[in-house]
Amino acid sequence: MPSAAHRMPAAANPVYQRARTPSARELHDIPWLQALDAQERSVATAALKVVQVDTGELLCRVGRPATYWFGVIDGLLKMSNDSVMGVPITFTGVPPGGWFGEGTVLKREVYRYNIQALRKSVVAGLGVDTFHWLIERSIPFNRFITQQLNERLGQFIAAREIDRLGDADARVARSLAALFHPVLYPGVGGLLRITQQELGYLVGLSRQRVNEALRSLQANGLIRIEYGGVRVLDLDALRGQSVRRT
Repeated sequence: MPSAAHRMPAAANPVYQRARTPSARELHDIPWLQALDAQERSVATAALKVVQVDTGELLCRVGRPATYWFGVIDGLLKMSNDSVMGVPITFTGVPPGGWFGEGTVLKREVYRYNIQALRKSVVAGLGVDTFHWLIERSIPFNRFITQQLNERLGQFIAAREIDRLGDADARVARSLAALFHPVLYPGVGGLLRITQQELGYLVGLSRQRVNEALRSLQANGLIRIEYGGVRVLDLDALRGQSVRRT
């Protein structure tokens, strides 16, 4: 039987029907918005929508056309796909502050991955036409997108290298380091709100094995396990552990 985090809600209105105007606090938490000039910010703000997605709900689905560029205001999402053998492949988690899908939106392609909520989450979306309008006129917005693409490429290359080892501790360390990425996920800070079960979904391990890996990382002084989350004490060392195992 599928776990609760992977089941779709029995009855829920489509995401677009639940969308609303973002609050002032939610707008404040969008990292790229503050860099725009007054006109650009006004146009972007008018085009932004916010929606709450339930645990297990799909925000993006493989094969569907991209109509919005999305970012996480609060919560935790999972980017995944199914292989040709039907085996789920998790690419990454998306914590608060993270914006994703810019490559798909730039090319106006269909999604090649699913985005699913691991817990109840609040997500913002910028319409594809407004996204391209900003690309055509805003230097700060282009810098943000270029940095996003560059950092994400490095993240996926590192993930590919470590996944080949099949070392559980290294996979947990890499996943944590990726979720604390200060450029891609500026809303996380020093404490990531995540359960061991949620981290297990992202890494592809059982909760028990994730617990063992976290205890090992804590014993080495890299993290501290706190109620409802994980605090990183030495991010460089956490990244370094991943690199040394490659």
